[in-house]
Amino acid sequence: MSRTINLKRGYNIPIMGVAEKVIAGESNSPIRFGVKPVDFPGLTPKLEVKPGDRVKAGTPLFHDKNRPEIKFTSPVSGAVISVERGERRRILEVVIERSGNNYINFGKTDPASLSREKITERLLISGLWPAVRQRPYHVIAKPGNHPKSIFISGFDTSPLAPDYNFIMENVPAPLFKTGISAIAKLTDGKVNIVLKKGAPDPPLPDNVEAVEISYFSGPHPAGNVGIHIHHLDPVNKGEVVWYINLQDVIAIGNLFTEGIYKPERLIALTGSEVINPQYYRGLSGGSVAPMIRDNIRSWNLRYISGNVLTGTKINADGYLGYYDSQVTVIPEGDKYEFFGWALPGTDKLSFSRTFLSSLFPKKMLKPDTNFHGGERAFVITGQYEKVLPMDIYPMQLLKAIITEDIDLMENLGIYEVAEEDFALCEFICPSKIEIQSIIRNGLELMIKEMS
Repeated sequence: MSRTINLKRGYNIPIMGVAEKVIAGESNSPIRFGVKPVDFPGLTPKLEVKPGDRVKAGTPLFHDKNRPEIKFTSPVSGAVISVERGERRRILEVVIERSGNNYINFGKTDPASLSREKITERLLISGLWPAVRQRPYHVIAKPGNHPKSIFISGFDTSPLAPDYNFIMENVPAPLFKTGISAIAKLTDGKVNIVLKKGAPDPPLPDNVEAVEISYFSGPHPAGNVGIHIHHLDPVNKGEVVWYINLQDVIAIGNLFTEGIYKPERLIALTGSEVINPQYYRGLSGGSVAPMIRDNIRSWNLRYISGNVLTGTKINADGYLGYYDSQVTVIPEGDKYEFFGWALPGTDKLSFSRTFLSSLFPKKMLKPDTNFHGGERAFVITGQYEKVLPMDIYPMQLLKAIITEDIDLMENLGIYEVAEEDFALCEFICPSKIEIQSIIRNGLELMIKEMS
């Protein structure tokens, strides 16, 4: 059985620089890789290596201090060359310089012959467990929980997002099938694969009956897994739903088929300042420097691991985030605009039809990071509801978080949401409020309250 859900609320941001469906050559492979604890909300990392240590692909670099069984491993073999720290000696990234192709052998096996406990154990020791996240709270899943269902999103509607159909055409189908076989053992409920309306069905194993395919259409955020969960299997208090990125399903398949940890990615290099936006084969945590070398238009740029709404700012020689399959390059917005608000604005994004660009909705634009104003009074405008296709009251939820009203937060849907679901609300916010930070604070408050 399959379902089709058509969404109308949302907004597609018209940005130049979508990746052409071409895969660059292997000469762009990075030498350095960074594994970043900051990619994992709620993590308290404890190091297991130090600069100078030799590692294999699959060697633990650090683990969660509160849940030591959850390990974060090296994507490549080589030497640990640095541990970068921030304020209060917070670990920002562990950097490895690649040499050789040495892997820890976790053993080849058919997941269909393994129990849930054995599959969980293998994901934990290999470092692939962090690929499994949960709602509520948008954090790494607890291995001991039993989710009522698992979601795998097969498309993305974020600005300039990679084309998952193209990705699926360029990865081995048997690895995806094996990954689905393993994931299906982790729940007694359904494995929900969500595709864009009109997309071809993915390859599925014959021995798994609990897979259900659904189709979504509509503007962003129709591709967000939180939107899929909300419409297909909503999360209530006391319930848990897990979700996994499509490319991590392939990495899980690789773990059982080849017995190694190899978090391969097809990475889309996108953005208005990229000369040749295209795809690159790589691994999670790889340096973006080889991709952008001799491939950008100017010098004063913002490099983002991920998309412009939810991605993380990195340096030109920074590292791809653990959950990211996209790098975006746009102009930096650190210049002063004389009479910026009073000019016609034919080249400015305008959701509220403030500028003339709203008369040309199909025109691709070249936005920068300028805020176009400072923080203002946080008042009810009715704008958020136009871009959030969920049956909740977004403004009321945000104010409940600010006032730390736990009961009201529960009643207004805090268990279903994550920062990415409110990214468009932040983008169009007339008050210039950092909404995603508010949502993260609310989730952290709930975790603390429930612990």
